[in-house]
Amino acid sequence: MKVFFLCFLCSITFSLSAFASEEIITPSLSTIYDLAKEAVAKKIDADAKAKVQITPQNLEGRISPPACYSPINVELASERAISRNNMVKLSCNSPDYDYPWQMYISVRVEIQYPVAVANQLLSPDQIIGEHHLQVMYVDQYSLKGQFFSDTTTLIGSRVKRRVAKDSPVLSNNLCFVCKGDTVSIYAKTTNVEIKTLGEALRDGNIDEVIRVKNSNTNKQFDAVVIGVGEVEVRM
Repeated sequence: MKVFFLCFLCSITFSLSAFASEEIITPSLSTIYDLAKEAVAKKIDADAKAKVQITPQNLEGRISPPACYSPINVELASERAISRNNMVKLSCNSPDYDYPWQMYISVRVEIQYPVAVANQLLSPDQIIGEHHLQVMYVDQYSLKGQFFSDTTTLIGSRVKRRVAKDSPVLSNNLCFVCKGDTVSIYAKTTNVEIKTLGEALRDGNIDEVIRVKNSNTNKQFDAVVIGVGEVEVRM
């Protein structure tokens, strides 16, 4: 019985010593915000050109964090990918409580990408020129399709579907090669590049495979769209 009591006493003493060796901090709300933002930022997968804004929920007047044994544990409440609204869990052992303290804070994420948009109404069959476009930052959740980050790529392409002023010019709004167009056909090998003319047998955009016909031989084959009025036969 004495052995048991001594062991129990040693256990208590060890536990108290362990906590005593840890730093006690009283986190401010700004610290809570920074920890939550950092946890979310680590999981964001966005292009280097994107603008990212991370905004924690305002807790002013709603909560007063207790004293904590350092460090404060921070983790996302879900394993899913970062979305517009995210939940972060913070917890710590506290001398003020007999149990671990924890709280949840909502964190909003806005990611904007540079996008080529129409600076005027674009109508079907219109050929896009530099004066038709500008670059604006657009929220990723407003983009429903393949967009373009610069205007240069789009110059010379043809509008297939009406594009409203200030709207993103998406891949399905236009064609870089349109059905019936005369196209330059390139065929490359290690040592030589061959160029000939042909006819596009259907619409196509960058990196799409379309059917074309060689104007000299009338032979049909598949080719990859590489630019406005240009396709390439991959050999």
